[in-house]
Amino acid sequence: MADAGCLGEAGTAAASHLTPTSGLSPPLGWRERLRAGLAGTGASLWVVAGLGLLYALRVPLRLCENLAAGTSSLISGLIFIFEWWYFHKHGTSFIEQVSVSHLRPLMGGTESSISEPGSPSSNRESEPSRQNLSECKVWRNPLNLFRGAEYRRYTWVTGKEPLTYYDMNLSAQDHQTFFTCDTDILRPSDTVMQKAWRERNPPARIKAAYQALELNNDCATAYVLLAEEEATTIADAERLFKQALKAGETMYRRSQQCQHQSPQHEAQLRRDANVLVYTKRRLAMCARKLGRLREAVKIMRDLIKEFPPLTMLNIHENLLESLLELQAYADVQAVLAKYDDISLPKSAAICYTAALLKTRTVSDKFSPETASRRGLSTAEINAVEAIHRAVEFNPHVPKYLLEMKSLILPPEHILKRGDSEAIAYAFYHLQHWKRIEGALNLLQCTWEGTFRMIPYPLEKGHLFYPYPSCTETADRELLPTFHHVSVYPKKELPFFIHFTAGLCSSTAMLALLTHQFPEIMGVFAKAVSMISRTCIEYL
Repeated sequence: MADAGCLGEAGTAAASHLTPTSGLSPPLGWRERLRAGLAGTGASLWVVAGLGLLYALRVPLRLCENLAAGTSSLISGLIFIFEWWYFHKHGTSFIEQVSVSHLRPLMGGTESSISEPGSPSSNRESEPSRQNLSECKVWRNPLNLFRGAEYRRYTWVTGKEPLTYYDMNLSAQDHQTFFTCDTDILRPSDTVMQKAWRERNPPARIKAAYQALELNNDCATAYVLLAEEEATTIADAERLFKQALKAGETMYRRSQQCQHQSPQHEAQLRRDANVLVYTKRRLAMCARKLGRLREAVKIMRDLIKEFPPLTMLNIHENLLESLLELQAYADVQAVLAKYDDISLPKSAAICYTAALLKTRTVSDKFSPETASRRGLSTAEINAVEAIHRAVEFNPHVPKYLLEMKSLILPPEHILKRGDSEAIAYAFYHLQHWKRIEGALNLLQCTWEGTFRMIPYPLEKGHLFYPYPSCTETADRELLPTFHHVSVYPKKELPFFIHFTAGLCSSTAMLALLTHQFPEIMGVFAKAVSMISRTCIEYL
């Protein structure tokens, strides 16, 4: 994985180098598809086999005669089977859930739990509805690439589409929100751009942008569209964004003078501010990709100071990545001190950067053998805890950092704590982990220990909310079909549990057959005994 900035300088080479080749991410063969299908239908096959066995043995077992006498046992067995299935599927007891959710309120019971103010558990109890609404919210990727200069070049080289229709549709909605307002009908060029942002066909959007420039040579949004979609290199995109910046600043100054005249003028000011911030941010990313790091950092710092209300754009994540590339770790710590706060939304960039800084202080001297003999020092404990915190927030990132999974181009939108966010983070930050000696070694030795700390089943989280169950579905909409979506690691039952269950089931079946057919089973037991004795004597 090379530096993401080299995408802007070498067209074909960068696109082929930054993305997995066909050998790294092959399509599933018929054997894998068959195995996956059998794994998914295994429980159903067992149920069908059991019902078929009962039907075949209904006469010798005299089920019809014993049904009346064993109705209660049958119902108990069915309840047990359903409870086991529900627990296996949802990770919680159906009976307990019904009791807590429905019966306890009827009886006037309340759940009492004591937690410290400001702790994750108290926040979780006071804001359950907000969490349910926002756990699968899709966010704009603060480090998304350029469509023309990066995504399209990847398509030219590989023949694969890196963006899904769902992802591009979300971007179209963002563009209409950022770059349009009610007063656009008063300006012909902005009216044309309103239609351009709604177009699905890229050539039609580009054509509309040129039409808008013919009507008004200072149409900032037209330059933005051309920079994003027509420019084939980062240098060309930067040139067009500079033209957009010049036009955008002029429009923004005019809007500031008229903002108090009417609500429509206030909406126009917000739109012009969005255009200005978006353009400056993309110019900073162009400077970052072309190697002008200090210029990029200055633009981002100025943006954060000038437009503090636009923190939802997560410009600080762009700043963190650029500062890490500069190896300005003290400045990175200062940014984290401001944004890694319990009252602010978390992200993989925040959590894993905090872990990287703590890992940096101990990773060069860390050794698993030495640590097992003498124990962990205070600094090493802090680093391990930071890694566990980051892994709990997004458990998909370590496999990309450790190169256990191949990377693809990040999507334009991400899902917090999902596979899409892990790809977006690792695409840029893998090089920063590699640069620090021993950081990946410490991550490899400790990240899986996180799952021993998280309660199972996942009824409660440890440091964050319980991992949302909807991430896999949303990530499949955001990520291309040729990528194998990572899912939350699930605890597998130990072999002893499977062995004990099989032994008990076979013993119960033998006892039932012996009770119903004692003569036949006696002959069968003698035959097995004789065969066993013969084999032992032969050996």
